[in-house]
Amino acid sequence: MANCLVWFRNDLRTHDHEPLRIATEHAGSGGNTFALYCFDPRQFGRSRFGFDRTGPHRTRFLIESVADLRDQLRRLGGELIVRHGKPEETIEQLIQELSIDSVHYHREPGTEEYDIEQAVELACQRGRVRTVHRWAGTLHLPEDLPFEIAQVPEIFTHYRKSIEKSSSHRDPLAAPDSIHCRLPECCVVGDLPGATELGVEPPKFDERSHRDYRGGQTAGMERLQEYLWDRDRLRVYKQTRNGMLAVDDSSKFSPWLANGSLSPRTIAAEVSRYERERVANESTYWLIFELMWRDYFHFIAAKHGRHLFQIGGLQQTQLPWLRDVERMDAWKQGRTGYPLVDANMQELAATGFMSNRGRQNVGSFLTKNLGIDWRMGAEWFESLLIDYDVASNYGNWNYVAGVGNDARGFRFFNITKQARDYDPDGDYVRHWLPVLANIPSDRIHEPWKLSREDQARYGVQIGREYPTPIVDLFVSVGAIK
Repeated sequence: MANCLVWFRNDLRTHDHEPLRIATEHAGSGGNTFALYCFDPRQFGRSRFGFDRTGPHRTRFLIESVADLRDQLRRLGGELIVRHGKPEETIEQLIQELSIDSVHYHREPGTEEYDIEQAVELACQRGRVRTVHRWAGTLHLPEDLPFEIAQVPEIFTHYRKSIEKSSSHRDPLAAPDSIHCRLPECCVVGDLPGATELGVEPPKFDERSHRDYRGGQTAGMERLQEYLWDRDRLRVYKQTRNGMLAVDDSSKFSPWLANGSLSPRTIAAEVSRYERERVANESTYWLIFELMWRDYFHFIAAKHGRHLFQIGGLQQTQLPWLRDVERMDAWKQGRTGYPLVDANMQELAATGFMSNRGRQNVGSFLTKNLGIDWRMGAEWFESLLIDYDVASNYGNWNYVAGVGNDARGFRFFNITKQARDYDPDGDYVRHWLPVLANIPSDRIHEPWKLSREDQARYGVQIGREYPTPIVDLFVSVGAIK
């Protein structure tokens, strides 16, 4: 019999949650399993370059996810204590209020996250309370890898081949059957804050948005059911995953994976069932392949620590990055004069989401064409993306900036070619840039080439309704090399 506290972080689910399972077992029939989520004010401040650490869309998605977690815990007989404060301080107070015997949590790969874990550990030491932690968020666990974290290969292909040859992932854990939780009267459960209480403006509705991403385990499981089983889209995932407009072109699991409303092992288990009951093909393999990429970024972050966030990146490459505020603002607002870049940036601002294909293109443009410090782009994504994940975000920005573990060296995207390849009819650009809607498909991706007569014919004046390019695409490539 014991009183256990489960500290939830980016693991906002009851399924496949080892700390929750361990805590309920330790508490036994006579003890209590309490649960805590802290809205840490450090996550709602300003970043190094002056951006909101957590913007409107991500804030909304987080609040919805925490609300759903509370509902899930209550269905099991539990309760979620909600606080707006630093976890280390809150946990130290609750140790006394609730006579806590042990604190249980998932570890995370980021350096700030690690620092907070250490602060919590110290608070527990002062309270003479045991801590029990496990690794979270990846398909494969560190102890199941064929190498130590310090020996994780620097090339993804080498990592993947080693994993596929010698490692297997575990099955997801079921949620506890029930949770015993009797809060003393002195302990206030706490209300969920609104965005404004966290210092964030609520997101504005944009009529161009074509999917409402709802946070929480319930919505994540619904999306898994919808994509795999109801719409049967997994069978064509590899062929459609680079699409940017249709909701079901890709799985869209990433928002729920990012804050842990969905477990990667739960997704993998459903993929295995799909392969048994419907079809096993290149697409089903490719979804697991993408989960391995996600794992890889987590392990690389754990291996390299603070280098991931430094200007030289994982390779510690010194390049003359710029901090051109005017051009950075044009990129943020989707006013660069390159329709593919602008459409993607406007989608991000309106919805908090952008396709992976879009991210690669806008990241390449910011770093390779504008020469702007890649960390500014990473921080902007951190603010806006509802699927922000510290390891994946900074790992991908290292990669696209050419300072990460990328064997191909200085690599850039030909924006106009990418636009023709992945938006050949211009439907995506028209959706997000209606000012260009009347331009024919074979000309929409290079509107600066339109004559005055054509501009009048198509109802757009380049330089007024839509900007001229802020740089020459090919002259600007490699300016920072």
